[in-house]
Amino acid sequence: MRMQFQNGLAAAAIVGVTIIGAHVTAQGTPQAPPTAAPQTPPPAGTPPAPAGRGQGRGRGAATFPAQQRQPGDPAVIDRGKAVYTVNCGACHGMDLRGGVTGGPNLLRSPVVLNDQAGELIHPIVRGARAERGMPALPLSDDDIKAVAEYIHNVMSTARNQGAPPESDTPPPNALVGDAAAGQKYFAAKCSSCHSPTGDLQGIGTRLPEAKMLQNHWLTGGAGGRGGRGRGASAAPPKPITAVVTQPSGEKVEGVLVRIDDFLVTLRQPDGTVRSIRRDGNVPKVDITDPLHAHRALLAEYSDKDMHDVTAYLATLK
Repeated sequence: MRMQFQNGLAAAAIVGVTIIGAHVTAQGTPQAPPTAAPQTPPPAGTPPAPAGRGQGRGRGAATFPAQQRQPGDPAVIDRGKAVYTVNCGACHGMDLRGGVTGGPNLLRSPVVLNDQAGELIHPIVRGARAERGMPALPLSDDDIKAVAEYIHNVMSTARNQGAPPESDTPPPNALVGDAAAGQKYFAAKCSSCHSPTGDLQGIGTRLPEAKMLQNHWLTGGAGGRGGRGRGASAAPPKPITAVVTQPSGEKVEGVLVRIDDFLVTLRQPDGTVRSIRRDGNVPKVDITDPLHAHRALLAEYSDKDMHDVTAYLATLK
């Protein structure tokens, strides 16, 4: 009986070892990796996908339509660059990141990011946002399309976070105009408000860098965001002021803070802020904007005009 029991234990041990050995063998056997699905190569001649927002970080393809476009016609892009330089650069910057007059960064603009062929840019250039400070520009439909194509081309080479494309090209020299022609233009367009022996005396010495000088006079000394464009000794621009005449004849004067169809808000000389209700044209509001003429002329200047006046002002030492 004892021998049968011992034989049974031995048999059970042998079976257990066999099972454990089989289990170890099964676990130790390397598994072949799953076979990847074959990739179908793109058709011949297909351009590479643009390096749009989110690419390179495992987050998928380009996000915006402007980053998913086919390359544009080089001739149209070159034309758009020329039109942009003359008509748009002062406000939106030569690198599209915002100019000296405070124009928005086009590399981050939702309008530009969602535009395909100028269909969203066109109405803005035509004056759809005039109330926000974007005047209508006298550009043809073809010019607007060319500018849109140029902007999209810049965006296709820009880096992330709205940064401009990398470039080894040195900044352009703004002091390339004809000083004599600039003096004639100044006499015709600017002399009613400015004088070379008065407020502009010595401006060529105060602002010796040509680009800063050009930005300064184009904006009337506004200097854009953060004061850029003003020289160290340049006076800050005068604020926009308003006179509100009540039906009773009372007049309220001050710096214009805000005006819309319902309220006009002024900062009075003593520092207090006063809001007055409006109903149509009542009360009467007379606004004085010292930079109105400068903003109006931005749509008229040619590239030559800007360089000529800059060259002339540089001679006022």
